[in-house]
Amino acid sequence: MNTTAVMKRSGFSRIKLFLALSRTPHGLLDMVTPALAALLWLGGAPPPAVVFLGLLTAFAGYTAVYALNDVVDYRVDREKVGAVDINRPGMDLDAVYPRHPLAQGLLSLREGILWTAGWGSIALIGAYLLNPACALVFVGGCVAEAVYCLMLRVSYLRTVVSGAVKTAGAMAAVLAVVPDPSWLFMVSLFLCLFCWEVGGQNVPNDWSDMDEDARLDVETIPVRFGPGRSAKLILIALAAAVALSVLLYWATPARLSPFYIPAALAAGVFLLFVPAFRLYRNRLPRNASMLFNRASYYPLTLFVIVLLSSML
Repeated sequence: MNTTAVMKRSGFSRIKLFLALSRTPHGLLDMVTPALAALLWLGGAPPPAVVFLGLLTAFAGYTAVYALNDVVDYRVDREKVGAVDINRPGMDLDAVYPRHPLAQGLLSLREGILWTAGWGSIALIGAYLLNPACALVFVGGCVAEAVYCLMLRVSYLRTVVSGAVKTAGAMAAVLAVVPDPSWLFMVSLFLCLFCWEVGGQNVPNDWSDMDEDARLDVETIPVRFGPGRSAKLILIALAAAVALSVLLYWATPARLSPFYIPAALAAGVFLLFVPAFRLYRNRLPRNASMLFNRASYYPLTLFVIVLLSSML
């Protein structure tokens, strides 16, 4: 039986298509990033009401922003569907569900817009209730995500925009628990997450799609600069991310155990440096996917480290 037909008829499979649109498996991991930011500032959990509202807002926000990516990229993704096999077997987290369900016609564009607007509205209301400044950060993140998509064939500098988008949740989380945070802490956190996103997420993910992107004249760092220079950029960005994660020990007002420093270094080596160096030596798409997958667990690992350090 045709797989597409089955997915269209089955209610649960329809839900899976919406989860695919929002890349929910990856989004759930990304939700840890704002939790990490709040924990780094407070050294403990905020009030239960803030935790509940924050989790709901974070889920809605990531669900909306990831879906927004496919809505804005709808026409380009349709072209990609006609030119390459987007459902080829993949090793990264985003390959768990069908890729680009809008472009494949598994969901209508109207359904995608309604899904995005619905979750976006929930996120905007939740962010405003936490702190009106959080709502401004969310709106800015959505605009930046749209700009990132529109730069697809314009400039490889869209990677910089991607780095800024990925930090938005963390910045909003800090503002949700303190109205006037330290600029040293905010800048250190921003740069740490920015470098992690560039070196561990965006460039490796683009590397996995380098051949098809080149055929479609898509502007990415791997397409523009090739595997060699891209691998060096990844190593530099991830080295900066780990160094900044250590700096956070002194930048945060939370009282953390000295255990944090060696633990953060170990996490950086295992989750970032080891797969990045493997990619540098063997510049294969599967190694880029391995780096992407391991790096996706970096904020979660740092969250556990900060939690333990605050308890010791």
